[in-house]
Amino acid sequence: MSPADAHWTVLVAHPDTARHAVSGIAVEVRLAAATLLCNYSLHGDIGRVRVSGAGAGRRADGLWQHTCFEAFIAAQGGAGYYEFNFSPTLDWAAYQFTDYRDGMTPANLTQAPGLQVRRSADQFELTATVHLGGLTALRGAPVLHLALAAVIEDYRGGLSYWALDHPPGKPDFHHPDGFTIGLRAP
Repeated sequence: MSPADAHWTVLVAHPDTARHAVSGIAVEVRLAAATLLCNYSLHGDIGRVRVSGAGAGRRADGLWQHTCFEAFIAAQGGAGYYEFNFSPTLDWAAYQFTDYRDGMTPANLTQAPGLQVRRSADQFELTATVHLGGLTALRGAPVLHLALAAVIEDYRGGLSYWALDHPPGKPDFHHPDGFTIGLRAP
């Protein structure tokens, strides 16, 4: 895949949440064959961000209650979508929804997402490789729409919410207006 196939963007903090430790979050996404690659790059005072150490690298619920990076994927014209949560512990979650916040079930994946993390004093990176082959609602779609997000926990336990776009009101990563990236299927 050439660099021209990559889509770069930045996440913005929800206006009602503190973001003291984070100066910004950039994301690169790429779609190749039936694989989605998401590279999240959090910049700031990483010592003030609660980032748990390596875990078991297994499916787990409730990851959004702590530092977690997220991707939502929908086929163009479809009502349903998938949600992926990626934790710095290497744990992950995958859900399928039939409509906006409706019909949530665990997504059937042919293999677990591959997660890698890198950390320095001023940057934390998480790369997720998601194999989409088993996700039947995405098959044959010429364009996939993505919403990207992150929940960042500071060292005191406070949460900030980051997304491509925030609808009015409380943070809502599932909102249809957040699916602002369109990637053409190769």
